[in-house]
Amino acid sequence: MKYILFLVIAFAVVPVASRGDDIKEPTAASVAFTSQDSVVLHALELMTLGKFGEADILLAANTNQASPEALRARTEARDILQRTRIEYSLDANGLVAKVKKVIPNATAEDVDRWAKESGARYRMIDGKKLFFRREPQNIFIFSKEAEERRAAAGNAPAESTWKLSDHLKAIVDEAERTGNVEVQPVHYRVTHTLTINSNATPLKAGALVRAWLPYAQEYRQQRDVKIISATPPPKLIASSATEGNPVGGGAQRSVYFEERIVDPTHPIEFKLVFEYVSSAYCPKLDEAGVQPLPADWNGAYLGERLPHLAFTPAIRKQVADIVDRETNSLAKVRKIFRWVSANIPWNAEDEYCIIPSLALKGFNARRGDCGVQNSVFVTMCRVAGVPARWQSGFETKPGQWGMHDWAEIYIAPWGWLPADASYGVQKSNDPRIADFYCGHQDSYRLIVNRDWGRELSPPKSSLRSEPADFQRGEVEVDGQNLYFDQWDAKTEVERTPVSRSE
Repeated sequence: MKYILFLVIAFAVVPVASRGDDIKEPTAASVAFTSQDSVVLHALELMTLGKFGEADILLAANTNQASPEALRARTEARDILQRTRIEYSLDANGLVAKVKKVIPNATAEDVDRWAKESGARYRMIDGKKLFFRREPQNIFIFSKEAEERRAAAGNAPAESTWKLSDHLKAIVDEAERTGNVEVQPVHYRVTHTLTINSNATPLKAGALVRAWLPYAQEYRQQRDVKIISATPPPKLIASSATEGNPVGGGAQRSVYFEERIVDPTHPIEFKLVFEYVSSAYCPKLDEAGVQPLPADWNGAYLGERLPHLAFTPAIRKQVADIVDRETNSLAKVRKIFRWVSANIPWNAEDEYCIIPSLALKGFNARRGDCGVQNSVFVTMCRVAGVPARWQSGFETKPGQWGMHDWAEIYIAPWGWLPADASYGVQKSNDPRIADFYCGHQDSYRLIVNRDWGRELSPPKSSLRSEPADFQRGEVEVDGQNLYFDQWDAKTEVERTPVSRSE
């Protein structure tokens, strides 16, 4: 039932914010999701009803009569339609075949039962029931029977020998012993390779390929950032972000490349190798020491940021129920953090470019990936009067690393504190570890973005494959975006603990 509710809001359009502080924060979404153009509104409604073909015909018609703003929204809506087709391209037989790879004796009836039990993601597209291409990942998360059958078949995911709980204990012990806020530093060498498939549609001799690859920020506990090599030679290296409302500089930091295609039959590769040092961040937080926001705060990071951060009546009521009469900002945040951790479990998520509102999706569906979970958290913190914002990049733990999003909260006198509602409350009897991720951060991070939806350096002319986040990279050919299905990104991480005398 929860998934059906999500389908109803899947292509809902949220009005553009009108307050000045909201305008300063970019929407981080396609203009199709904020447009009031009647054609776009009707097309999105048709898409919600599964009538993709009708929506496409509608969006393509009478474009010569549209204003530039409406034309852009219609063009992007067609792009979103096509991307949704890519994300939901797995039919029932294909789903059964994927399940059989890990449960050979599974039947079609088994898979159908598990799909219903787990709320497996699907859409009706032009009369066909098509599942989310990453299924059966969510089936194995939310169907106990399917998970047990996979384990019985000997195909359960291997458990990492590296234990996060041991790392967190080392952090809090060293922080308490030394009084240092930054502890347990780790040196990283990251190799990020972006390869464009030779069969990508727009590739032709003489075309200009533009590529943006992610690069590390210099920020607080992340420092000593340097490029080791870049191929081909980059055209522009974005600066690190600077503090502000919103943050300035390279808020989504990238290294920019250009290359003319000589032989379109050969794959095109961009490679960036860089190093940095990341420490855990572990200040000693005490609710008794909380202070009011500075007198000149002026509402920064406290407003809606439509469409993704929306203060709906339901969210306002939920925050009021969670916070109750609490007035201490740290205590309020801890209550919200625990609620999100308990009520918004992780699932494999749609590409953000096809989600109209990350926070509403997570809150209404009661599940989401790290970016969705933390969007709910940020929204709730803002409703509760605690400044909150986005941060993202990669988690870099041994044996378990990949793209990841988290958040920051502002609590005086400590300032901006990391918070990760996706990692949530840890299973530990030690309260220092259980609530670690509400105000602290481990050593295994790569911070690329200190905001979302910000222009790349230089700006990209087409709709980004990921309008909110920036981790895999972005590509366009002669001004035309290349979506994720036309190129591959590979991130390799080498890590070495930094020894230092105390």
